[in-house]
Amino acid sequence: MNLITINRDKCIKCGLCVNECPESVLELSENGPKEICGEECISCGHCVAICPREAIDNIKTPLSNQISSKKFPKLSPEEAENFIRSRRSIRSYKETTVPREKLINLVNIAHFAPSGHNLQGISYAIIDDRKILDKAVKIVIEEFEKDNVSSNFTKPYREKGIDTILRGASSLILATADSSFPRGRENSILSLTYLELYAPTLGLGSCWAGMFERVAMKDNSPLLKLFNIPINKKITGAIMVGYPKYTYPRLVDKNPLEFTFVTL
Repeated sequence: MNLITINRDKCIKCGLCVNECPESVLELSENGPKEICGEECISCGHCVAICPREAIDNIKTPLSNQISSKKFPKLSPEEAENFIRSRRSIRSYKETTVPREKLINLVNIAHFAPSGHNLQGISYAIIDDRKILDKAVKIVIEEFEKDNVSSNFTKPYREKGIDTILRGASSLILATADSSFPRGRENSILSLTYLELYAPTLGLGSCWAGMFERVAMKDNSPLLKLFNIPINKKITGAIMVGYPKYTYPRLVDKNPLEFTFVTL
């Protein structure tokens, strides 16, 4: 397929690109790496990213589109632990609208998440119109009532007007995929997890909209029409997003860690 271009003047024949190619697209010859089965390339970009001399280019993952990772500071283990543990599932939101620029930043980070066989395949629908969100909540409640889902969700909504589904979040982000795409759900979970981890850096909170998903991910869900989801696509994940109403000055513990080392 002639995907690979090698700058022979820069190449030092170290073989890193060959060793790191997950599909064995490359092999090391006396003149350096060469492409042997370009049709197997999954566009992971490892070959270009790992080269210490910027000697290799790939049409599917161009060197010109990659940026150096050397200039970015690395988190210490303690900083990384604090960053991950401080994320909370937010269920109380301010009424403040999230600027669309921040919502775009969230889905941009989400689409950099790993995916099975690098198939990616996830797109996003962002809803920040309060009227549409209110209609969505009403539809979910009505579907719950049809299915006799716990009154813990339907009763507060009917009697007090409490949003028990999206918790008053000002925005909802949906992951969508082609109906025939086999990895839609798992790739959505990976991408929306990236989104959730990134949200606090923008001053935002998020929470997986699990009860909402119970209706949104049904075949022929009425929410598909409300959100203008194309006929050939399905909803594969949902995250509510907004400005947290409260702050959390402590890190909450989890159940005791359980693990084993498996040995022969």
